[in-house]
Amino acid sequence: MTGFCACSYLREIAEIGKDHPVVGAVVGGLAAIGLFKVITGLLSYFTMLADLFILPRPDLSKYGAGSGSNKGRAWAIVTGATAGIGEQFAHQLAAKGFNVGIISRTTGKLETVQKELQEKCPGVSVKYLAFDASKDEPESYTALEKFIEELDNVTVLINNVGQSHSIPVPFIETPEQEMRDIITINNIATLKITQIIAPKIIASTGKGKAFKRGLILTMGSFAGLTPTPLLATYSGSKAFLQSWSNALARELQPQGVDVQLVISYLVTSNMSKIRRTSALIPNPKQFVKSVFQSIGRRSGAQERYATTTPYWSHALLHWWMETAAGVFGKLIIGINYNMHVDIRKRALKKAERLAKQK
Repeated sequence: MTGFCACSYLREIAEIGKDHPVVGAVVGGLAAIGLFKVITGLLSYFTMLADLFILPRPDLSKYGAGSGSNKGRAWAIVTGATAGIGEQFAHQLAAKGFNVGIISRTTGKLETVQKELQEKCPGVSVKYLAFDASKDEPESYTALEKFIEELDNVTVLINNVGQSHSIPVPFIETPEQEMRDIITINNIATLKITQIIAPKIIASTGKGKAFKRGLILTMGSFAGLTPTPLLATYSGSKAFLQSWSNALARELQPQGVDVQLVISYLVTSNMSKIRRTSALIPNPKQFVKSVFQSIGRRSGAQERYATTTPYWSHALLHWWMETAAGVFGKLIIGINYNMHVDIRKRALKKAERLAKQK
């Protein structure tokens, strides 16, 4: 049995071209396209592997990591900072030497996180602002403006605040308040917060300043990467953030601010309602660690601008979906639909069982 040989394959195409010029031209063109796809696919795959496993960790000192005394430290602002991924961002930023401003809804939880950070990282300052992102009220944003004005050297913003559906639900059955909350928190609040804080980052960084560059990270989701039936409103809100963040990245690049969308699959958290980790489901500490190792790199998001899918298993899944299956393809959307139909059935059965116990 003769193995495949690229040279003999090309010779066959050349022979066809001699006898049938038109057919040969078509076949040759298709072969060239196929070869191009294979080469670019391999380059994309090996670049992803290099991003994930080979290249040295990014230098975060340009954003202010490990900077000087308490008074001269850079400030990092984290929204949704009292649980899950947001809390881990606060802890890991403090451990890297940033002063941390934490923003979340509940004062009691903010005080708890503030105390934990100050105990673990006594050299950093931690300030908090109680802010309900679900309420689009002018006084809330006035309070945020005042909070930011009082901080020197703000260089980092982590847009982590977000909300999903309580359980998967058909769009036409989505409660109006849930729909409003998702759009208000995920989109309106994120945009307004960024519009307030980005000018402070620009003013704190760049030529002649203590810190070279600023950084804005916004949390995306696989639900925004590919349409997700039964999470239609949430999926749309995250797809919006993808486009908005990419556009913002290009706008702020000349002003010394790096903007990146961070895509995650499932992570153990209150939002996902998943408690057990696996190869595909990291805990918040593992996920945030991977984010800091992927600043400025695309990892699994090789086909996307100013975007990273940092956790290794999420990156491999994203790369396969984007390269082989197509994130808007019937296969992926069908898998998404069936998975969330099953989750909805189990959630409704659980609710029914709990109702009977009362």
